[in-house]
Amino acid sequence: MSDKILIIVEQREGKLNRVSWETIAAGQAIAAATGWTLEAAVAGAGPAAIAAEIAGKKLAKVYAIDSPRLEPYTPDAFAAGLQQFITARQPKLVLMPHTYQVRDFVPKLATAMGRAVISDCIGFKHEGGKLLFTRQMFQGKLAADVSFTSDAPWFVTFQNGAFRGDQAEAGASAAPVETVNVDIPDGMVRTKPQPPFKEAKQAVDLTQAELIVAVGRGIKEQKNIEIAKQLADALGAELAASRPICDSGWLPMDRQVGSSGQTVAPKLYLALGISGAIQHIVGMKGARSIIAINKDSEAPIFEIADYAVVGNLFDVVPPLIEEVKKAKAGG
Repeated sequence: MSDKILIIVEQREGKLNRVSWETIAAGQAIAAATGWTLEAAVAGAGPAAIAAEIAGKKLAKVYAIDSPRLEPYTPDAFAAGLQQFITARQPKLVLMPHTYQVRDFVPKLATAMGRAVISDCIGFKHEGGKLLFTRQMFQGKLAADVSFTSDAPWFVTFQNGAFRGDQAEAGASAAPVETVNVDIPDGMVRTKPQPPFKEAKQAVDLTQAELIVAVGRGIKEQKNIEIAKQLADALGAELAASRPICDSGWLPMDRQVGSSGQTVAPKLYLALGISGAIQHIVGMKGARSIIAINKDSEAPIFEIADYAVVGNLFDVVPPLIEEVKKAKAGG
């Protein structure tokens, strides 16, 4: 077993999921703390272009794990292909983003290899030569440092927003890329995948949004969501909400942020009338900048906000919309 970290980045239909940059940043931080070698891999049918894209980062090597049976994605094919690759390369630590796709296949992969997974981590520690991974418990009320007692390879997934993708360090030169063909036998894939499910045409993946305007109870009535929508449109942002708004049917469930919704990490998160219950905060605290507008100066959201505006959102937002429009027209 070599002192090697392997990052499995995620791609779908030839496009890299941007949360993979965060996992690379996490891997670089762990490699710096441990002195271990850092490599990365991408699986798919002809994933060489994605492999070349990530080779620009500070990595010792990049692998393109190739098989026609890896496209379209199925948990059977990914678990089988990655098991072959990981068994042959024997990394000590395997890092992945905590996405829907990874959550689908990694339990099967780890079980097949008789190994454990520490999932949805928000950080790590390296103390006394031992790696500890931090994960939230009880909807973010507690954080626990967890270590492996099983043999390596160890599997870890990192929560969206736990690390900043823009802090993934570029390499002095491109990392070498090696294509590895894996053999996935006939009959291994037992399912026929359908197109990714979406509740409606307007269904949105908020995890990919760079700008988000979110509304909470302070919006008061469904008709008032229009003011938030106007601000989102002016900024070119996605519209999101806390759970009570979606539970009331004022916005569809795919717009919900929080422990029972999506976990997001945009460049800007603008919270309108959101008090900041822990169930909501765990879903958005990874945002790079947080602006909160709330008339309650004691609202918990202000504890994590970078910019706090104490005021009635119905007084603050309309002139803000006008200023955004003016700035765009002048720019």
